[in-house]
Amino acid sequence: MNEPKTVTLLLVGASGWVGSHVLELALSDPRIGKVYAPTRKALAAHPKLIATPIDFDHLDEQAGIWQVDAVICTLGTTLKTAGSREAFERVDHTYPLAVARLASDHGTSTYVLNSAIGADAKSSFFYNQVKGRLEQDLARVGFESLTYVRPGVIGGKRQEVRHAERALILLLKLASPLLPERWRLNPPALIARALLEAAIKQAPGIHVVTSSSMTKPD
Repeated sequence: MNEPKTVTLLLVGASGWVGSHVLELALSDPRIGKVYAPTRKALAAHPKLIATPIDFDHLDEQAGIWQVDAVICTLGTTLKTAGSREAFERVDHTYPLAVARLASDHGTSTYVLNSAIGADAKSSFFYNQVKGRLEQDLARVGFESLTYVRPGVIGGKRQEVRHAERALILLLKLASPLLPERWRLNPPALIARALLEAAIKQAPGIHVVTSSSMTKPD
């Protein structure tokens, strides 16, 4: 009997909060055969993992990593961390789109983006506007399978201290029973699961995974 085909995955943003959860799931999932995780931070060794340094401003020089079945992109920052709107847009729009175009040029058919609730190119909020423009631009690349996973506020405790976000998380935890599902906390493990399943299933067309589908049941 032939062994079932496994997926070769490119995970961009593997050292981040959501990306690290995706990496953990992918390495333990028998449906994933190999994970390329180019990153600027060292990752623990694993037989499935190929981790190499990455320079997002010179992606063409790393074309050898692009022979994959699917891409999961979890790149993202905040305006405060980025320091300017231009720097924020570079991380949250320019780099994810550059990865998508290069992957598509090398035959990758599936792209899964960790986007955000409220992503809308016409939004008056800069963050949502950038996410929305990225979704629009990715739709023009021509992937056979394209999925936008749109979490709301992400639960859990990051290594990076975000005081305003922590206060909001606490408030949402306390108010959770009274809130509609779309405004409840999204645990990073559930977001990671949604991203990974989309990369494995590779359903044709463009799909949206909403925040309300990634909440813990009461």
